[in-house]
Amino acid sequence: MMRRGMSTVNNQMSSTLDANTSSCVQKLRDQLRFYAVAEIAGRPFLITQNDKVIVNRLNDVKVGDVLQLDRVRELGSKDYSLVGQPYVQDAVYDIQATVLEHTKSKMIQILTTLSNKVLDSRRLALLKNVVFLLVLYHYWGRFYAKVLVGGPVRALHDFKDHLKKIIFRQMRRIPSIQAKIDAELGKTITEMEESMFSKEGDIVHHHQLPAHGMTIDQVRDSLTKLQNMECADWKGGRVSGTIYHGGSELTDLLAEAYRMFAVANPLHPEVFPGIRRMEAESVAMVLNMYNAPATGCGTMTSGGTESIVMACKTYRDMYKDLKGITDPEMVVPVTIHAAFMKAAGYFNIKLITVPVDPVTYKVDVKRMEKAITRNTIMIAGSAVNFPHGIADDIVALGQLAKKRNIGLHVDCCLGSFIMPFLEKAGFPTTPFDFRVDGVTSISCDTHKYGFAAKGSSIIMYRYPSIRKYQYFLSADWTGGIYASPSVAGSRPGALIAGCWAALMKMGEDGYLDTCQQIIGTRRKIQEGIESIPQLHVKGSPIGPVVAFGAEESMNVYDVGDKLSSRGWNISPLQNPPALHISVTLLWVNSADQFVKDLKESVQELVTNPSSGKGSTASIYGTAASIPDKSIVEDVAASFIDLLYKA
Repeated sequence: MMRRGMSTVNNQMSSTLDANTSSCVQKLRDQLRFYAVAEIAGRPFLITQNDKVIVNRLNDVKVGDVLQLDRVRELGSKDYSLVGQPYVQDAVYDIQATVLEHTKSKMIQILTTLSNKVLDSRRLALLKNVVFLLVLYHYWGRFYAKVLVGGPVRALHDFKDHLKKIIFRQMRRIPSIQAKIDAELGKTITEMEESMFSKEGDIVHHHQLPAHGMTIDQVRDSLTKLQNMECADWKGGRVSGTIYHGGSELTDLLAEAYRMFAVANPLHPEVFPGIRRMEAESVAMVLNMYNAPATGCGTMTSGGTESIVMACKTYRDMYKDLKGITDPEMVVPVTIHAAFMKAAGYFNIKLITVPVDPVTYKVDVKRMEKAITRNTIMIAGSAVNFPHGIADDIVALGQLAKKRNIGLHVDCCLGSFIMPFLEKAGFPTTPFDFRVDGVTSISCDTHKYGFAAKGSSIIMYRYPSIRKYQYFLSADWTGGIYASPSVAGSRPGALIAGCWAALMKMGEDGYLDTCQQIIGTRRKIQEGIESIPQLHVKGSPIGPVVAFGAEESMNVYDVGDKLSSRGWNISPLQNPPALHISVTLLWVNSADQFVKDLKESVQELVTNPSSGKGSTASIYGTAASIPDKSIVEDVAASFIDLLYKA
């Protein structure tokens, strides 16, 4: 709202006014009252002295401001008027307006009245309460998962990490800090590249197809050079896991099977019936090994990751169909394989991780039960897990899964052909297979301790009614009816033939023998670790894996670097810091030397603590100190980029 103040028409007229205008102005001045038609914000208003009018909202105007009205279309009185063309010359008048208040238009007032009535209605009040409860439920769920499931100590730690992450990200916005980070990242990437490419020697690089095809001898010569490039001593049993070697005789057999079925594709069983038969028999043999019921079934995949990813996809689709769950969640131990994280990212499944017991390193079943909600589609356990070689309490998890009517997946990818033979080999074991009530699926890698060629795993289900949700089916594709059991369409039949050949060649007695050798070697290494006062074994491993940490006075990564300098290639762990060994057949003859080198490495660090500080200690020490893990992920992504640099 504005008040208009109209002064008298100017007594001193500009010399530029013509005679007619001057005459009209003089007549207006002689009147007692006069009016003006002034333009404000593009709209004309008829105003007189001390009028109050409502105008469109003016920007950058405050209450109390005095505005000069300089667009007047007409000045007049009862008897005379002066009309502008289009505006009266501003030398004739002086009109000011004072802003009294910011008001709402009549329409806005009506809408405000209506909205107030609507907002005060009982139905809307009920709706507001429902929304409030839903918001409260959402944040309660987050609080419940973080504090009650994860525990207050972990929640406090996560909260501190979150604050540090926010602060660190804000600091990264400072150009000088970002420049320093970029420089360090560049230095790290350069070091990785030099380390990777230094092993290649003087081999010829090929960035495009040769103009003329090579002869067979030339190709073979190039293959030999690539095979002989500098690498870790895996044949001497100095590499953790990685090479699950069943012997040169078996390798030759796998190569022959590959050659025989190099062009086979199980997508076309009518063309390659032998591949269909071998795949079905391979699945059946592993099902039998895991004591599946008569209804047991499964498929072959490209590896443990695909088996796990397929299981997660299966439960997501099944419980969307059967229970209508559209916001699926899965509850898993914090030590579960990273393939579950990958599945959560791929299939939009909320991942809830549950802590493990700090002594046994088995998942805390009570906390897992607390984490289950109406949206939970599955829980999972390991037999054994990758980090520490510990088997979770599968029996308790089975009872929990059955009680809550959800899926239970057991990850036996690493335990594969070791866990089923522990009892027969005379070693301690724990229930883990389909004999456990509540277990609905199991993954087993045939390309690990089954000694098949890389690219082979089996995903098993208790019932075909579960497995069908793994399939991809398209009945209306223009290319015809399409169906595939897993992610891949075309698959290498040669790998299926190789897997079948390995299973047939090894047999039960062969796998029993390798189980005895591998577990016996793991126990020998474990005893060696336990004999060193500065080290301790993580939990009580029963499978082929042993992990160990160091006392506070020693950095376990320094131990790893010492071993690396002696030619050993073992895996570092984090949260908590540790080193991990997946014992293979190749370690049977190197275990004694490893224990000897381990003792000497620890003694060197005890005698001279400053002799550590190698690359592993530096990398993992830095990673642990950085609150924003996206920097570590950038380094990891750069490493993958280097893998594809020709």
